[in-house]
Amino acid sequence: MRRSAGIEDLSGLVRDVMGSGCRVIAVDRLRGGSKKGVYRVRVDGTPMAGVIVYSWGEEENFWSDRNGTDTGDPFAPASGLAPFLAAQRSLDSLGIRTPRVYLADDSRDRYPADVAVVEDISAGTLEALFESDPARATTALSDLAAMTDVMHRHLAPSYGRVDLLEQGSTASGVSCEQVVLGRALHDLEETSGRDRRIAAAAGKLREHLHALAAVLTPRAAFGLIHGELGPDHVLVDADGHPVLIDIEGLMHFDIEWEHVFLRLRFGKRYPTLSRPGLDPQRLDLYTLAMHLSLVAGPLRLLDGDFPDRAFMYEIAEHNLKEALAILTQQTGTSLPPGKGL
Repeated sequence: MRRSAGIEDLSGLVRDVMGSGCRVIAVDRLRGGSKKGVYRVRVDGTPMAGVIVYSWGEEENFWSDRNGTDTGDPFAPASGLAPFLAAQRSLDSLGIRTPRVYLADDSRDRYPADVAVVEDISAGTLEALFESDPARATTALSDLAAMTDVMHRHLAPSYGRVDLLEQGSTASGVSCEQVVLGRALHDLEETSGRDRRIAAAAGKLREHLHALAAVLTPRAAFGLIHGELGPDHVLVDADGHPVLIDIEGLMHFDIEWEHVFLRLRFGKRYPTLSRPGLDPQRLDLYTLAMHLSLVAGPLRLLDGDFPDRAFMYEIAEHNLKEALAILTQQTGTSLPPGKGL
């Protein structure tokens, strides 16, 4: 049974940031984290009402396939204090708002895991704001579009996660499109063993992925992308400004990968974020690859003890149907019915 951090665990850490007069009165583990624990810590005896604590402890990571991962793979699970701080530095240099970092510690002296204590943006997510205050959300979405423009225009001659590029490392693969193709083929193979519908279409999907990749030409410059920029990964501060979170996967890559994710997650609101000049052939490959990833990833996560299981199954089922629909629409392939997930 996994154990979440409590008041006794985090009090000393928070007092180091907020002073000895601070008293922790409540600790809540926030929903959704699969690689790190995210705790809202409420306090009294200080002008600030609280902070957020990120913990990258082993007990906080719900992924079961961490061994043997190619660390040079841009899509390798990004977790830990080092990628977080590298991403925060990179975004801060561009004027992109993230929660302020009050303390970062990998010594394990204060706490038995790498930790960061950061600003609590308690006004909530952009996703929630779309429902509670659409006018304010619309303004924040426009600001987010301007932020992504800054990021996507910030080019680098190599692709890869910013923490690895900072160290002078080279990412795996020969091009972004080949990295995406290889990942999609792996996801397809893995998912074929889990679902009859994908298994029945695996040959056609494999052929279609190769055909989509074959027409692409490698690039020589790559924009800065968040990688999982959905409205749940954007907070809105008290002044109405967007604040990016879950930034550890920040990388230089084809910006079409980001736009595919933005289109999936923002849906009818995506036109505010859309931009001219995107490569439609890259979008085709990356869209199919993204759907396959969003089948394989959630199912892989569910091999462990991730608690929000119904939600993950829903993600996998939706994206499985979308991948098969793309195959039917783009190739005319007729698919037999099969057993669901």
